[in-house]
Amino acid sequence: MTDPIKPLHIVSVSLGSSSRDSVAEVTLLGRAVRIERRGTDESFPRAIAMIEELDGKVDAISLGGIDLYLVAAGKKFMIRDAKRLANAVKITPVVDGSGLKHTLERRALLWLQQSGAIDFRGKKVLLVSAVDRFGMAETLPELEAIPCFGDLIFALGIPLPISSLATLKLVAWTLLPIICALPFSMIYPTGEKQETTVSKHGKYFAWADIIAGDFHYIRRYMPERLDGKIIITNTLTEKDLALLQARGVATLVSTTPELNGRSFGTNAMEGVIVSLLGKRPEELTPQDYLSCLDQLAWTPRVIRF
Repeated sequence: MTDPIKPLHIVSVSLGSSSRDSVAEVTLLGRAVRIERRGTDESFPRAIAMIEELDGKVDAISLGGIDLYLVAAGKKFMIRDAKRLANAVKITPVVDGSGLKHTLERRALLWLQQSGAIDFRGKKVLLVSAVDRFGMAETLPELEAIPCFGDLIFALGIPLPISSLATLKLVAWTLLPIICALPFSMIYPTGEKQETTVSKHGKYFAWADIIAGDFHYIRRYMPERLDGKIIITNTLTEKDLALLQARGVATLVSTTPELNGRSFGTNAMEGVIVSLLGKRPEELTPQDYLSCLDQLAWTPRVIRF
């Protein structure tokens, strides 16, 4: 159990750009909480050294800019490069955000529909990576949305959209064992790539009413104009908000709450929940996450430009 007096300290060690670093100090459920995001500019040696330095000194270490697991239809596949980072942790609980992606993000979509903030029925939704956010992927058909799963498009550059969960399952179970063994930088924008945009796959952005999922995929490949689009994502800084507004986005939704002017990634926020509960992530069930979320009363942040 954590010390109920000592402030909780969560650090997200990210392979992303250090220019996005941030700190927030908040009070949650009566506890003082310090959340930090520290980027390592795509350097695995720096990330490992930072993790080893933090191990045993903070309440949770979150892996940012990389997933430990990709998930499809009940199967989890471990990313080889992420395992290198996780193996550097010996004492402190380590999380990657997957626990929140399967709970908070499902709930966020349901809340958006039920509150009237967004009506998903009949809307065309581009989910840039479904295996990164399988909770979202499963919820979209329940809300009568028309999904396009962009896993092959955005991760591998193969212009083949996936339109059903059955096809996604087949493709994921076939390819993920291979993909997870690749260098992570081959399938995801890390380091300085998170700060630059190469407009590609424009017809899929144009097709969609709603663009959802990982912000770094969206930012990396988005077109010059996104007029009237709805974006559902997280890990947003004030600079990101200004960029999306300038490109014509109508509505922006962050699935994680605003803290000190930005929303942190699901990995950092999962570190918060693990620390508040005083348990290791492997001890937690989806209901544990949901019960804590009920107490925190987090709802999506909806911005209409």
